[in-house]
Amino acid sequence: QVQLVESGGGSVQAGGSLRLSCAADTYIGRNNCWGWFRQVPGMQREGVAKIDTGTGHTLYADSVAGRGTISEDKTTHTLYLQMNNLKPEDTAMYYCAIALGRECDHIRSQWNFGFWGQGTQVTVSS
Repeated sequence: QVQLVESGGGSVQAGGSLRLSCAADTYIGRNNCWGWFRQVPGMQREGVAKIDTGTGHTLYADSVAGRGTISEDKTTHTLYLQMNNLKPEDTAMYYCAIALGRECDHIRSQWNFGFWGQGTQVTVSS
């Protein structure tokens, strides 16, 4: 079992930045797919960014490409998402999730993520 705890959400004005964090409570190994997802009430959850922790390869949704950076601190088992130039359409609950022992595939794929955090709210005002 892996528990993931997100933090770093909040309310910002458009154009602002936030850094989301996701801490795992245990050693997670070297080869996983770790990702950020977001969901607006009434809408489907969507993939935002993923990182393959074995290769360092990253994937981004078109909506955040160029504005978001996903990274991992292997020593503290923490995942980050730096979001810059935030837009009102970025408003959502953001979740991190991990697919242990899996490579990342398409940004939209969610089926193999077995562990999820509780989410952190991001609200961007215009």
